[in-house]
Amino acid sequence: MELIVATRNKDKCKELQALLQDLGVRIRTIGDFPGAPDVVEDGTTCEANAIKKAQSAARFTGLPAIADDTGLEVAALDGRPGVYAARYAGESATYEDNWRKLLRELNGVPVSRRQARFVTAAAIAYPDGRVQMALGTLDGVITEQPRGTGGFGYDPVFLVPEKEKTLAEMTPEEKNQVSHRARAFQRAKELLQEASHLTGV
Repeated sequence: MELIVATRNKDKCKELQALLQDLGVRIRTIGDFPGAPDVVEDGTTCEANAIKKAQSAARFTGLPAIADDTGLEVAALDGRPGVYAARYAGESATYEDNWRKLLRELNGVPVSRRQARFVTAAAIAYPDGRVQMALGTLDGVITEQPRGTGGFGYDPVFLVPEKEKTLAEMTPEEKNQVSHRARAFQRAKELLQEASHLTGV
């Protein structure tokens, strides 16, 4: 079995390949397929964006494909940036642009009101049109200053209270034990294993 990881984000590719490595299948990325269409992530939910990316990759390659989309919901900002987390500071924003905008918007908000939640939707699309969905969440607090040099995205400003570390202060192994993406992909792996047993995909 081969499985396509439907992302061109190199940081995310590396993380997803680590999360999926024990599946016993060959992991390829959509970047391995010249001419694969770019997908416009214009859905209003993470689920919609994940499904759109996975279905596009499955149709183009003829192989099962998995894609995810992650939102960041900050309570004090009425759930923003939400599904727009990756482009919060603009379409061409860097990771740092996005988290710096978030910190500016939370300037003066006390720690007791800086609760946040990551939500990852992982979609598996099969060439026959079937789609399966797995969700993962991680609750935390937005810090007042960035901490740590690992990870990507909002990791430097997302504190996991029970670990007393931001995601950027964790090793990749530590992060992959607790993260929203790890939780979503653990469930996705179970779905893939069930599908392979039932259908021989």
